[in-house]
Amino acid sequence: FLGDVGLSVPAGEAAYPALEQLWARPTCDANGIIAGYTDEGTKTVIPSRATVKLSFRLVPGQDPLTIRENLREFVRAQLPDDCDVEFMNFGAGTALEVPLDDPHLQKAATAMGTEFGKDTVLMGNGASIPIATSFKEQLGMNSLLIGFGLNDDSIHSPNEKYNMPSFVHGTRSWARILEALAA
Repeated sequence: FLGDVGLSVPAGEAAYPALEQLWARPTCDANGIIAGYTDEGTKTVIPSRATVKLSFRLVPGQDPLTIRENLREFVRAQLPDDCDVEFMNFGAGTALEVPLDDPHLQKAATAMGTEFGKDTVLMGNGASIPIATSFKEQLGMNSLLIGFGLNDDSIHSPNEKYNMPSFVHGTRSWARILEALAA
């Protein structure tokens, strides 16, 4: 999958396998940067102002408010004396981990295996869906996050797609899952 993102060698924490980095390691992502001269061509201008939009992927055991404050303290410690910084918040959520022995997860895995005629592969996901954690915290129930997309669907990209066979398998899988959970 490295070639799909323009890499030929893995990046990240060398002590952790690539899948663990994708599923179970925290990240700090720069989603956008605005600074200096941004029109066509070049100018040797040192920007007087810069903006960066960051997001963090947290893992179980990390507190979003603590991480937020740690970032702020770090950034402030790097500032020259005559510079200032402003922070804006756009929400925060804790990480969710569903135990592999969860009975609902096991029923869903069995139903998926029946639909696809293969053993179900359980995998982590580094995505964030804050309501899933809220369900756990407020209602005491785990969420089953089940995807039917393919690697080449280019999720969240300008050319995102979803194949009809994936849609059909997904619909039939959910019928099997609901039947298994109702039993």
